[in-house]
Amino acid sequence: MAATTYERLKLHITPEKFYVEACDDGTDDVLIIDRVSTEVTLSVKKDIPPSAVTRPIFGILGTIHLVAGNYLIVITKKKKIGEFFNHVIWKAIDFDVLSYKKTMLHLTDIQLQDNKTFLAMINHVLSVDGFYFSTTYDLTHTLQRLSNTSPEFQEMSLLERADQRFVWNGHLLRELSAQPEVHRFALPVLYGFITMHSCSINGKYFDWILISRRSCFRAGVRYYVRGIDSEGHAANFVETEQIVHYNGSRASFVQTRGSIPLYWSQRPNLKYKPLPLINKVANHMDGFQRHFDSQIIIYGKQVIINLVNQKGSEKPLEQAFATMVSSLANGMIRYIAFDFHKECKNMRWDRLSILLDQVAEMQDELSYFLVDSDGKVVTNQEGVFRSNCMDCLDRTNVIQSLLARRSLQAQLQRLGVLHVGQKLEEQDEFEKIYKNAWADNANACAKQYAGTGALKTDFTRTGKRTQLGLIMDGWNSLIRYYKNNFSDGFRQDSIDLFLGNYSVDELESHSPLSVPRDLKFLALPIIMVVAFSMCIICLLMAGSAAALPHDICILGPRVMEQLHTGTLPVILAERKGRSFCLKVKNLKAMKSRDQNFPQSLHRHWIVIYSIKADPMQVGNTKGHVIHMALVLRFGRFQGVAWTPGVLNAPGWLEWTLRWRTTEVQQL
Repeated sequence: MAATTYERLKLHITPEKFYVEACDDGTDDVLIIDRVSTEVTLSVKKDIPPSAVTRPIFGILGTIHLVAGNYLIVITKKKKIGEFFNHVIWKAIDFDVLSYKKTMLHLTDIQLQDNKTFLAMINHVLSVDGFYFSTTYDLTHTLQRLSNTSPEFQEMSLLERADQRFVWNGHLLRELSAQPEVHRFALPVLYGFITMHSCSINGKYFDWILISRRSCFRAGVRYYVRGIDSEGHAANFVETEQIVHYNGSRASFVQTRGSIPLYWSQRPNLKYKPLPLINKVANHMDGFQRHFDSQIIIYGKQVIINLVNQKGSEKPLEQAFATMVSSLANGMIRYIAFDFHKECKNMRWDRLSILLDQVAEMQDELSYFLVDSDGKVVTNQEGVFRSNCMDCLDRTNVIQSLLARRSLQAQLQRLGVLHVGQKLEEQDEFEKIYKNAWADNANACAKQYAGTGALKTDFTRTGKRTQLGLIMDGWNSLIRYYKNNFSDGFRQDSIDLFLGNYSVDELESHSPLSVPRDLKFLALPIIMVVAFSMCIICLLMAGSAAALPHDICILGPRVMEQLHTGTLPVILAERKGRSFCLKVKNLKAMKSRDQNFPQSLHRHWIVIYSIKADPMQVGNTKGHVIHMALVLRFGRFQGVAWTPGVLNAPGWLEWTLRWRTTEVQQL
């Protein structure tokens, strides 16, 4: 059997059956799915009834069972990413989820609602960018793994030979996988990131490819899935391969990332950074050894780069990781701890060279995979760098891009693309491609796990930290906080349903979706909405105050002079047609930021604000102590930002005074 799947397909729909017609040259195959019995059979084109409704599709993602019955998921739109050794790589853009059932009359109202929710979960997973496939090439394996295969392996179908860690529709294809005769209709789909570029350096053209493969084992979202499971599968495990193709020669460099391989959790609890908790009763060594045993079998030597903080809440994890490596005493594993935030604080990102220098000899020892134009293997990669931070996203992305560049430098020099002594960083056009591709890879991995783009991508794109990058990091952090606390539960359930970690049983006495929720979980969203609304109202009122001076206390030049000399006995305030007369005694001005109080007072407005109370609303208050702020500014009043007890004077304020009234009486 050839290791390909059908590329051109048509879906014919009748009330009783789905007919999937293979339209590739030289084939007469038709896959028939009975919508009543769910039976799958292989037939020929003459069996397609003329009355069927026909539409083109680009692949079968698989089938899934929900409350209403089975659903067929097909790819309806695709985008060409590029060609990979004469194999076309596609990105799945849109999907359709088709019900086997013709009506939903057999469902109760509760079942209808549950089915609608489950459908929303499936569509949510499909809506996240990152599904890739090829009908002729196995995307789930690295170049090195594919070079070490037997002729029998090469003849296997794409589904049979695929690395099951990276087949995200493996559960959906379970019915087709059970029947080898229909495997050419079964399309394994990768979840992650792929980019391909044709590049030129010194007039020499080569293809540069970056592939990230996300594991479907222990898959999930940030905070909900951490550490390892009993089989040793790590959360957020991603294999990233960088490939160069030049004049028939091929080179690749592989790295991995994955959560700290211990039994630990960090469940969201409305705190910005929940405290990570290490399971004190679990047998960590068992899972830890399982994890690295499998990693060594697949990749060889392991160089662990642990980038977590070595103080604060992350410190226990770093210490536990180091202790486990020491206790395992496996010569194939090396451990390096690098406190990323400490070393690079104050935007000193040049200090990353400390880590690169530390691992340079190890990287040379691990080498990279290289096969010449005759197909002869020149070098093998002897191991991988396994990088991690807490999320295995932002800090990890930065380090992986730097390690990959160093490997690429060596590969291009060996292939003759770069001259001796020539630096990759000096190739401006390629550097732009390289940095943007790695930043796009970082964003894709982050969106799939954390729900937002990656942090620190300004460094990946430009090679330096920027103020705009810091602002964008803050914005993404706020979005992550909201999603982690209020929407990631749905995302996690969606992934579990899609991957088969949870199976729908319509005969369940109690729906898992009908569990009552404590009202306390609504408290913070309500508070945040109210706080945001009040913030907007305050901003609108401030703007209104600037346009309508009678809504605030504005004192003219004559009154200002009296105020400065301390002879002002009364302050008049008018608000919404009501007049208040506040008697002020023992008024004492404090020193201003500019010790030379302005003499030409007629050029200024004076605006009185209360920090602890609105001065317009204290007419009924006797003996109330109010802290007030005096703001002077050239020209028109535009507003002032403040916090309780402290006036945050923006840079455009020339003078700021504060005074205190010790007695306030209504006259």
